Amino acid sequence: MFKRKILEKLEEWKNANRHKPLILRGARQVGKTTLVNEFGSHFENYLYFNMERNENVKLFGMDINIDDLVSMLFASLGKAKKEGKTLIFIDEIQNSPKTIALLRYFYELRPDLYVIAAGSQLENLVDVKVSFPVGRVQYLALRPCSFYEFLGAIAKNDLLAILSQKPEYTVAFHEQLMHQFNQYAIIGGMPEAIQQYAETKDVVAIEDVYETLVQAYKDDAEKYVVGNKLTDTVRFILSYGWAFAGETITLGNFANSGYKSREVGDAFRLLEKAMLLELVYPVSSTQMPVIPETRRMPKLIWFDTGLVNYQAGIRSEIIGSTDMVDAWRGHIAEQITAQELLALEDSVGQHRAFWAKPNNGAEVDFVVSHDSRLYPIEVKSGTNSHLRSLQVFMDSSNVDVAIRIWSKPYSVDEIKTVNGKTFKLVNLPFYLIGRIHDILNAVSL
Repeated sequence: MFKRKILEKLEEWKNANRHKPLILRGARQVGKTTLVNEFGSHFENYLYFNMERNENVKLFGMDINIDDLVSMLFASLGKAKKEGKTLIFIDEIQNSPKTIALLRYFYELRPDLYVIAAGSQLENLVDVKVSFPVGRVQYLALRPCSFYEFLGAIAKNDLLAILSQKPEYTVAFHEQLMHQFNQYAIIGGMPEAIQQYAETKDVVAIEDVYETLVQAYKDDAEKYVVGNKLTDTVRFILSYGWAFAGETITLGNFANSGYKSREVGDAFRLLEKAMLLELVYPVSSTQMPVIPETRRMPKLIWFDTGLVNYQAGIRSEIIGSTDMVDAWRGHIAEQITAQELLALEDSVGQHRAFWAKPNNGAEVDFVVSHDSRLYPIEVKSGTNSHLRSLQVFMDSSNVDVAIRIWSKPYSVDEIKTVNGKTFKLVNLPFYLIGRIHDILNAVSL
């Protein structure tokens, strides 16, 4: 197993003076169980329980005090308690509402213990009126692997070292870095796909991984979704919705489905809770805070580009493309940019947004908040004169830096809008999206 960046956050949680039970959120197969098993090796005592096993549900459901329960947990695994710290990992906790309720008592009565819970369908507990103890647990999101994690997995540590330097130093290695990023855009961030590619270097051989994953998501719809109509709508989106990645969509009759706006909206909201996709809504202000305008048409962004490429049938187009911005009408470039932007954050409630000026036609692909300010991001090549929407944004913005994501080397231009405002345009190659906050700090000085 290759190293995930989120391990650093788990170490911070472990070393905190006061820690709450941790709920690890993430889509199915993003590596939650593997991650916690690796983290558990850092503890003197590590206890793993999967609540898909009835004996574990019964164990946690016993009507005994918390201290006796902890003793029973050790005994059930045939382990003697060693001196030192203890981590209890409760996997697929959604199968035991009583165990969810127990989390508050771990926090209040046994703060010496470290407890992590995870599950592939936690969000559907809302439908059965079960909730996590408010204020007594904390949340952390595990996303698909970022480009930097991909490089670590395929042992390209030399390129990782280059990326940690000043962005100007990457210019000499641009072709190598873009080649690897294109590979990442084809493969995506699912750990199993990356691991198999690292071992075989065969992109085609990964198709079985994608097929198994998508079928598992469809099966989840059968197991957890209440109502045949909603099940059918979810399965339709999981079958055909991938082809609309990076596009602005309408909910009613989505993909010529014949489904009504409400039916499609309910299905999308469920898939958002499962962290499989996000409906990214526009904002019209160039200032903080970011307030999405949910009555306007959203942009559909899936959680993993590799699955998009496979399900939409565009892998050969991406592989044969000389510029990702031109491939698949530019939508795959927006999709991978959105995925990298989300990978910068590990909060469950993190959302992306784009900017669109009402009744004007001006639209900027994404906005990112940094140091309490809002910065525009365009994903495109071409000359600076073609960035008209970006200039419209900058004319009403309180920042003097804008970002263009492209396939060319890093550079910084000085641009003057038609209204006379001067700003810096940071031309950021795709492989530097993971450094966007560092770079904004540097150029904003």
